[in-house]
Amino acid sequence: MADQIRIGKLNIADLNPTCRTAGIRWIPVVNGKYKVWTKKIGSGKTKVLLLHGGPGFNHEYFECMEDFLPPNGFEMYYYDQLGCCNSDVPNPDDKSLWTISRYLEEVEEVRQGLGLDDFVILGHSWGGILAIEYALKHQHEGHLKAIVVSNMVASVESFLVCSGKWKKTLPPDRLAMCEKIESEEDWENPEYEKIMMEELYPKMICRIQPWPEPFTRSLRHVNMGIYVHMQGYSEFVVTGNLKGWDSWDRLKDIKVKALMIGAEHDEMDPGEMKKMAEMMPNATAAICPGGSHMAFWDSQEAYFEHLLPFLHSL
Repeated sequence: MADQIRIGKLNIADLNPTCRTAGIRWIPVVNGKYKVWTKKIGSGKTKVLLLHGGPGFNHEYFECMEDFLPPNGFEMYYYDQLGCCNSDVPNPDDKSLWTISRYLEEVEEVRQGLGLDDFVILGHSWGGILAIEYALKHQHEGHLKAIVVSNMVASVESFLVCSGKWKKTLPPDRLAMCEKIESEEDWENPEYEKIMMEELYPKMICRIQPWPEPFTRSLRHVNMGIYVHMQGYSEFVVTGNLKGWDSWDRLKDIKVKALMIGAEHDEMDPGEMKKMAEMMPNATAAICPGGSHMAFWDSQEAYFEHLLPFLHSL
């Protein structure tokens, strides 16, 4: 298998520009009321639909996938979820749009619009929630070949336990300030963002310094209205519609092949990701050493050494 797989270090300067029009399709969603942006890159028998995280982020931080999936014979599809980056941006106060069930309908509308059959979903972070829910709802229809759950555990509570441990690594004075801001819901306090962006996220979100340009670009384009409605104001307090999400008791019902990819320093407990695979009948787990939440950037070689053979096995 090794001779079929290209593993290489990413050169940011060699990334394909996302502005080119080839392969772009706009897919109607919400019964045709809005359109979302998609882009096909490469061609091959195995088709991979990428579901980005957030909620409210976009495809841009996935750009390193271009260096690995198409060169190894896989057809990949970028997709900006509704409200994100290139897609239509409705009023974020329309709360009917920002629910797991509505997003799940959107993923199916995108699958139908792209004509994807016998395809693979790779969902990262929040996209991993969608991958799990999509498999549970649609796996028996014959379209879904496999799922890859990247850097997402099986419940929001499990996620908060691990992210809370990361918060405890702050110096006592910074931890006290962080918890005071959270208790007072003083989300606009600049010290809170400083703690997140300078002291915590470089340890648990992406450990490359400086952060890769596609990731920082994705951060600049985040739709915070959606993030707040769905998640909350940080990775440590979930107050939005994701609160209470739990799939632990349903994992046994996912019958399609599955790969759980975690990382040593992720905000998602790698032990929990191994446990997820053990609870699913056709799943395996892989943990990327030295990596964090963006393991396809900061533990890139290990990430694709696990992902590519899995895709080739389908």
